[in-house]
Amino acid sequence: MPRRAQPWPIRLTHWVNLVALGVMAGSGLQILVAYPFLGARGAPYRWYPLQGVAPPAFLALGGWLAGARHLHFAVAWLFAANALGYAAYLAASGEWRRRLFSPRRDARHAWQTLLHELRLRREPPPPAGLYNGLQRLTYSAVVLLAPLSVLSGLALWKPVQLPRLTALLGGWDAARAVHLLVLAALAAFAVVHLIQVARHPRTLVDMTAGGPDRPEGAPWGR
Repeated sequence: MPRRAQPWPIRLTHWVNLVALGVMAGSGLQILVAYPFLGARGAPYRWYPLQGVAPPAFLALGGWLAGARHLHFAVAWLFAANALGYAAYLAASGEWRRRLFSPRRDARHAWQTLLHELRLRREPPPPAGLYNGLQRLTYSAVVLLAPLSVLSGLALWKPVQLPRLTALLGGWDAARAVHLLVLAALAAFAVVHLIQVARHPRTLVDMTAGGPDRPEGAPWGR
């Protein structure tokens, strides 16, 4: 049965997620400004190369610590609700089959695509449908980062009320490190994502207008 490249629930949650993550990243960096160290006070993590280095002011949102916290926690609920709605749609519609990584189907294709992108393989991989194997792998990794971001955020917000969760993440300081590492991973993904969109602007049209109806399994190109 024909279906759009990007059904409207996917498009809606994508753009809501863009705004929510942008606001949460900016307010989170403003919170970091208050104490730009990792590790317990007086015993910073030696592996962290940016101890004491505050994020650039133009990346931070909220104006000050309290303002950033209010903004961060308010938008966090929008982010969580949007993620739940997205996951529910993936499960109910079957969209997860063509978006999420399947090792048997996608592992070889992901490897071939990576080699081709790195100019180590001349021949492009065969058509793979809406997404290629490497895209599905990256996409699935980002989907898995969302609950880790929420859980580590809850551990930072309510360490007394959620002691088991905080302990599971290695303690409050470790949860803070995890939360910031998730932010760094999402930022890296965003940069690569924007580069790929610039290379293939049709994907932006699809994510805005939905894209043409095509039979399931038909080659989509890039």
